[in-house]
Amino acid sequence: MDLSFRGFVVYDHRAPRHFPHLVFFLVVGAALVRLVALDIALCWDIVTVSALLATTYAAGLALWHRMGPLARHAWAAALVALWAVLVTLTPPLLTNAYVWCAVPLACAALRALGRRAAAALVGVITLVLIGQLTRSAGGFDPEVVLIPVAAVWGTVALYRAQQRDAAERQRLVDELRGTREVLAREQRRAGMLAERERIARDLHDTLAQELSGSLMLLQAAEREWEHRPDAARTRVRAVADGLDVSLAETRRMIRDLTPSVVVEEGVEGSLRLLCLRAQQDGTAARVRFRSMGEHRPELDEQAATTLFRVAQGLLANVREHARATSLLVTLHHTADRVDLDVCDDGVGFDLARVAGRPPSDRGFGLPAARARLREYGGDLAVDCAPGRGTRIRATVPARTSSATLLAESPAAAVR
Repeated sequence: MDLSFRGFVVYDHRAPRHFPHLVFFLVVGAALVRLVALDIALCWDIVTVSALLATTYAAGLALWHRMGPLARHAWAAALVALWAVLVTLTPPLLTNAYVWCAVPLACAALRALGRRAAAALVGVITLVLIGQLTRSAGGFDPEVVLIPVAAVWGTVALYRAQQRDAAERQRLVDELRGTREVLAREQRRAGMLAERERIARDLHDTLAQELSGSLMLLQAAEREWEHRPDAARTRVRAVADGLDVSLAETRRMIRDLTPSVVVEEGVEGSLRLLCLRAQQDGTAARVRFRSMGEHRPELDEQAATTLFRVAQGLLANVREHARATSLLVTLHHTADRVDLDVCDDGVGFDLARVAGRPPSDRGFGLPAARARLREYGGDLAVDCAPGRGTRIRATVPARTSSATLLAESPAAAVR
């Protein structure tokens, strides 16, 4: 099962571990078939021990994750003891039937025991193997004895190498996961700082400016109250009107700062409400919203909130600068992404002049919006020119987190 993880290929490396088990059961099964065909006197004794060996092996595999270190040590020792009894009972004619069980048993010892205990148990397997092969050959025959022994120790070396590679791959995966968590924390921190800057700009551009102007008008009205009461009353009424506008703007900012609408209504519902408010706030004479696409991929809460925040910023820019009469907001759903188009027929702007300018508008500026979208693998595209309106497309991919896949598959590793 191949899985993508940020440029690395993640795969399930458990398949090579299953190969020794397959070899074991094939050897035992083939030996049982030969014993039944020969029908010798020791047949049923050997079959009984062989069945007990296979049952013990299968039980250990089935209960592996429930066994503690002591139980695993006992399991490996029992396997080798049963195998030694089996090869001792087996007549020389059938020696090869169970000799090759030494290979998967050595792998089982390496998996169940520590380094020193595994080496000692593999040494016992080797001694039993040499003794049985020498007995069956009527003496020490290097060709008969050394080939199976070399196969056992070659398998041990390969299995050790695989264990080291698996440990290294797991270490790399852990490092990648840790790095990913650090980056996610830094991205969240950067997003919080950007949001604070946006709130500070909003407060400065609206509430602070209005309060400063109101204070100056009230001070002037105080000076003129006795000598020019009509002028003073006019200034007080102007302050009251300005405070009413500031109150409405403050309420709008509070609504913008409340992301629960995205959680409660979803992306489509929250954008529909946003467009309704934009119509009421006079962003454009006509504000329309539409949703397109048969697929409805789900976005995680952070990506959905980011898309909603970008939409707020874009509509704030239209309200402040575009002088548009018509505004169309379109949500496109595809199988792997969600696109948000914001099109207006306003005055437009020179993209080359604005691109390098730091964000100073209410809501997200274009560079800040693009940076926030790219944190989630999305992007922002702008099509505009002075005098012919503006079209902006924000894109967020619908995807499954690689960290989640790794958490679901502990045996996954990096190749």
